[in-house]
Amino acid sequence: MLHGYTPPGRFLPYLSWVEIDALADREHTVIVLPAGAIEQHGPHLPCAVDSVIAAGVVGRALSILPDTVPAYALPPITYGKSDEHLHFPGTITLTGELLLNTAIEIGESIYRSGFRKLLIVNAHGGQPQPLDMAARELRLRHGDFVIIARSTWAVPHDESFMSDEERDLAMHAGHGETALMTALAPDTVRMDRATANVLEPFPCPTLSKTRPAAAWCARDFGPSGVIGDPRGATLAQGVALLDQLATSWATAIGEVHRMRWPHRQP
Repeated sequence: MLHGYTPPGRFLPYLSWVEIDALADREHTVIVLPAGAIEQHGPHLPCAVDSVIAAGVVGRALSILPDTVPAYALPPITYGKSDEHLHFPGTITLTGELLLNTAIEIGESIYRSGFRKLLIVNAHGGQPQPLDMAARELRLRHGDFVIIARSTWAVPHDESFMSDEERDLAMHAGHGETALMTALAPDTVRMDRATANVLEPFPCPTLSKTRPAAAWCARDFGPSGVIGDPRGATLAQGVALLDQLATSWATAIGEVHRMRWPHRQP
């Protein structure tokens, strides 16, 4: 069914318009929009990684959220701005402008429905800029609208199971994403195909001592599409990571529900 990882009772499209209209506190109900992508993730992971992670973490967070916190998920944005991976088959990309406008139109629809809090949980590292721009545009249009766009990985979680090198340099299809996918979609993970591709530090350390500061596309780092070392990923690590991310996001959703933000005239 369409709700995927989200509990059916927390999935906004399963409500009728009459039920939505009758919700007691739409102003402080948190609407959560997972944002992912369909793009290559090396030979060992499916192209759906970012969409699975965004939807999976949000769904698990809503499943443990106290009943006293009103919050609902939307279907995820499954296609993202993935043009840095377009040289690899299976990558499906939108332009940044289209993603920007898609997020704005979704936000406008949520606002028209009477909701005033939108949380965008983004699992693709190649598209925070359009989502941040959409959030700012919506805020400028509607001075009583609270929009927060954050990375799935931005909340507290433990990455001590990874090496320092992996934490500093890995960017794509590495240890963390692979471990999480073993917990969310184990049938799609092929560890027998896992290969390492660890980056050298960026050669301009004044600008970055770790990840590249220069514009890049995935093929700049070799033919596998991997940027990191997934080979040590385990199911136990993935389960722990999923629990930590979900717990932190459940806490964040509760905080967004309770928070009060200035109301401004547009």
